[in-house]
Amino acid sequence: MSENLEKVNFVETYAKLTKRWLSPDDLEKEYGFSKSTQSKMRMQSSNSTIPFSKVGGKYIRYDRVAIDKWLEEHQMRG
Repeated sequence: MSENLEKVNFVETYAKLTKRWLSPDDLEKEYGFSKSTQSKMRMQSSNSTIPFSKVGGKYIRYDRVAIDKWLEEHQMRG
């Protein structure tokens, strides 16, 4: 990847996606995080907490843009 992450406009990159907000089922299918793992990552109180929103007090939704940024920020380098 030759582009620096600070130069990438994630909102523009994903503007054409039909589904920006993902349910826990969607996140599991697209990113491979099981629902139990998602739950554990939401409960962490550190900078590694997965970004999420709660709609109507009970529905968990994940912003695809925020998830991709979060994954980039937490990648491990060997």
